[in-house]
Amino acid sequence: MNFINPFANNTQLSDLSALLGRIGLSMIFILAGVNKIQQYEGTAQYMASAGVPSALLPLVILLEALGGLFILVGFMSRLTALALAVFCVLSAVLFHANFGDQMQSIMFMKNIAIAGGFLMLAVHGAGNWSIERIICNKMAANKQAD
Repeated sequence: MNFINPFANNTQLSDLSALLGRIGLSMIFILAGVNKIQQYEGTAQYMASAGVPSALLPLVILLEALGGLFILVGFMSRLTALALAVFCVLSAVLFHANFGDQMQSIMFMKNIAIAGGFLMLAVHGAGNWSIERIICNKMAANKQAD
């Protein structure tokens, strides 16, 4: 085993890690999107209190829920990861930039860390255990059949 890079020459470990990473990144957004649907009025008021138009809430829900699902299954993951990275940074700045409050500081750094994870996903892609890989394999097989 290569202790410097345990993923080298171990595609199953690499594929499993990419899947687990996508699950971890996606679950918080899927659950947040569902929660915003269930708590729509309260979320709209919270957004408005931060100076963010509550009319954007449907777009936020769509990005979180659908974006989270796309990341989970590995579909359009690079573009979705970029969108969610930007969303995380904006959310950190708009809602968690009160550094006098330790909890808000932690939430700010959490959002920045998640954005970093999404940037890694945007660069490296969803991995072999993804819808993208299935689509690419089918397209390659169809090209060879022609």
